[in-house]
Amino acid sequence: MTHNFLNETDLEARTLRKLQWRILPFIFLLYVIAYIDRINVSFAALTMNKDLGISAQQYGFAVGIFFVGYFLFEIPSNLMLHRIGARIWIARILITWGIVAALTGFVHNVHELYIARFALGLAEAGYYPGVVLYLTYWFRQREQARAIALVLIGVPVTTILGGPISGFILDHVHWLSMASWRWLLLLEGIPAILCGILAYAMLPTRPQEATFLTPDERDWICAELAREHEQKTSQHNISLAETFTHKRIWHLAAIQLTALTGLYSLSFWMPQVVKALSSHYTNTLIGWLLVIPQLAGLACMVSVSRHSDKTLERRFHAALPVFAGGIGWLGLSVSATPWMTMLMLSLIAAGIYSFFGPFWSLPSEFLHGYAAASGIAMINSIGNLGGFAGPYVIGFIKTRTGSMQWGLAFVGASMMLSAVLLVLLPKRASTP
Repeated sequence: MTHNFLNETDLEARTLRKLQWRILPFIFLLYVIAYIDRINVSFAALTMNKDLGISAQQYGFAVGIFFVGYFLFEIPSNLMLHRIGARIWIARILITWGIVAALTGFVHNVHELYIARFALGLAEAGYYPGVVLYLTYWFRQREQARAIALVLIGVPVTTILGGPISGFILDHVHWLSMASWRWLLLLEGIPAILCGILAYAMLPTRPQEATFLTPDERDWICAELAREHEQKTSQHNISLAETFTHKRIWHLAAIQLTALTGLYSLSFWMPQVVKALSSHYTNTLIGWLLVIPQLAGLACMVSVSRHSDKTLERRFHAALPVFAGGIGWLGLSVSATPWMTMLMLSLIAAGIYSFFGPFWSLPSEFLHGYAAASGIAMINSIGNLGGFAGPYVIGFIKTRTGSMQWGLAFVGASMMLSAVLLVLLPKRASTP
């Protein structure tokens, strides 16, 4: 019996190691590409806003309207992914948004920018919840927080890599007498198209199709996932229709909404917050300074998700970081020195990034099949409206008052509310 146990343990370790090395790095790469195209307008804005005569309020609306398009097509997109397979649908999403992202570099006024950002949201809709759903096809509940976090480190890595590159493009790329911010959007849209082609060629849909696993490894992971599926079905047999009225799904959506107000405010306004520290900062230097809070966020994100998987505790592993991020926003709203600003940005990044791994392990505790596809998409689509609310409110208040202070405080309060909602979340899902 001991011999069989050792064999099974060896098989488990070998299979999980293969899954982690074969699935996660490529999904991570795709997420980096996605996030670059979503937020590179924040770097473009350092010169684009002046060129096109865009006010702070208009900029906030332009970055936020992306999430309206995203919201409208999110659930249908995730259902399509579940139906026709991740390989085809993720490839379609990548190629479509790459084309739209590149074409955004040719807008001539704020109204065309609105249209381009809305279209980008439509094109990218379903990508992130599709990734979360896809990971549930390969990893058990106990590995999901770490798997999700290893993909979502693409958020800080995007700025760590993309910040200096974007700043360099803005300062040095003026080919063919075309503005550097146009080249920034055009050049950073092309990788998505190329990765879409790679996704179609490389991405296996399910473990049953995984040629990189041996037959005994395929049998083991399929049996483990089937066992978890049966357990979820016996405890939470939720239909596709019931996901739209399930209290826990709406509760999780409210948590995501208030948390993402903080994430996207950070993503879209951080370059301008840092630029306001000194008129002598070049765009290249701003890109490098933004690496500091991202490194803090990256380190905390990995450690918190690892501890969450080890203890199998999710609520407080998500609540405490998002509360700390809220404190960071409140501190940023009254910051008067560059070092204090960088410290608060680091606290915000550490808090919001550490939230994701534990949080996105919660839906898969009670959702499966088409219910998982629609439920995860619903949580994310409603939550992403925070990506409209936070950046727009900051821009609106800045246009009206000339200061970001009350807008930053609003975002801080929103993240603290997210922490409260997490603490109030029942430990177990009830029937709808």
